[in-house]
Amino acid sequence: MRQIPVETSGATVMVAQPPQKKVANRQTGQLAVDRDSGETLWTVDVVFIMNGSAEVISVAVPEPGISGELAMGTPVALTGLIARPWENEFNGQKRHGIAFRAVAVTSLVDTTAKPKAA
Repeated sequence: MRQIPVETSGATVMVAQPPQKKVANRQTGQLAVDRDSGETLWTVDVVFIMNGSAEVISVAVPEPGISGELAMGTPVALTGLIARPWENEFNGQKRHGIAFRAVAVTSLVDTTAKPKAA
């Protein structure tokens, strides 16, 4: 399957929705897992802002790749972000889109910083 690396160095990326476990089958509740490692996949919705344009994308990340506090609005770094075009047919209708996957989503907020005294 074709994978396209996504350059993120000029982008601002913030959490739109906190991480949630990715469901592979909604009818059975089966969770999605990485085919190679067997790790549970999570989905993080992020706002991707670049060149004056903003878009919300859902990024699949293996569980060990989620680090730091990822609350709504938290600036994050996306390590190893790739885009993967997909197409399928369901009930006679063709569908297509782009799936995003990252090795890691890391908070850029320094949680070790102490608040300044007034």
